[in-house]
Amino acid sequence: MSESEAVAVVGGGSWGTALANAVAVRRPVTLWLRDAAAAERIEAARENARYLPGVPLHPRIRATAEPAALRGAGAVLLVTPAQTARSVLGALGPDLPEGAPVVLCAKGIERGSDAFMSDVAAAVLPPGTPVAVLSGPSFAADVARNLPTAVTLAAADGERAAALARLLSGPALRLYHTDDVRGVEIGGAGKNVLAIACGIVAGRGLGESARAALVARAFAELMRFARAYGGRAETLMGLSGLGDLVLTAASPQSRNFAFGERLGAGASPEEAAGGKLAEGAFTAAALVALARARDVEMPIAEAVAAIVSGAAQVEEMAARLLARPLKGEAE
Repeated sequence: MSESEAVAVVGGGSWGTALANAVAVRRPVTLWLRDAAAAERIEAARENARYLPGVPLHPRIRATAEPAALRGAGAVLLVTPAQTARSVLGALGPDLPEGAPVVLCAKGIERGSDAFMSDVAAAVLPPGTPVAVLSGPSFAADVARNLPTAVTLAAADGERAAALARLLSGPALRLYHTDDVRGVEIGGAGKNVLAIACGIVAGRGLGESARAALVARAFAELMRFARAYGGRAETLMGLSGLGDLVLTAASPQSRNFAFGERLGAGASPEEAAGGKLAEGAFTAAALVALARARDVEMPIAEAVAAIVSGAAQVEEMAARLLARPLKGEAE
């Protein structure tokens, strides 16, 4: 992977545009959008006014809706919502460059199949296609403006993970690498659900002490789940687990936290969504189903899933959590 090698970013939302801007500091980037009219507007204005108003598009970025434009890329970053990953990869398959790594940048678990993103990609992409996962504490607005940000990139082949980290890193975006794909996926998907819980606490006005306690117990749930599914503890203690949870557990910039905050203030799940995507709302039921399949206790995630589905109210689930039997902190 050479210094001048091009990168393709699939997805023209805030995160896709932000990553394109960060990567373009060092190499050419193709920003691919499904909507041809949107691609033309972004290319003409040199700005993604819908998702990142006021942030200029880097000169090395070309926005397009032509699938053939992906073919020359040395790596492809898939930056579409988790629930669309299967359909997007399936549609673009013939135009993805043969042998180029596909880096999954959405944090979620597929509804219906309860599949992690790497498993979705493996089922859709040609056999042998290298797959990596990018996750960590990062707000699109910060990354787009080249503010200092550190995230984790995971690939089963450790050498490939290191090479991709070098390819995508820049002056402000620092990528650490690991071969613990499952651990990184779990950290990213799980923290979205638990960030909703933190938002609910804030929206309900339960206080900072309650929020701090919830973050700690939520992280304990995340660790239990990761161990059950083969993730390593040191991965969850890093950027893609604890780091990401800390970022999204207190900031309205997080869509998941903001969604939870509105739930806590009394909004219905539909009202709280407000037409915006909160990946944790889709992931909650899948996370709980996977936890139950391996007898992992996740009461906070279960409470979020019940509230998001409309099966329970905030007051009911808060009372249920507080009424749980006392136990040792390590349990």
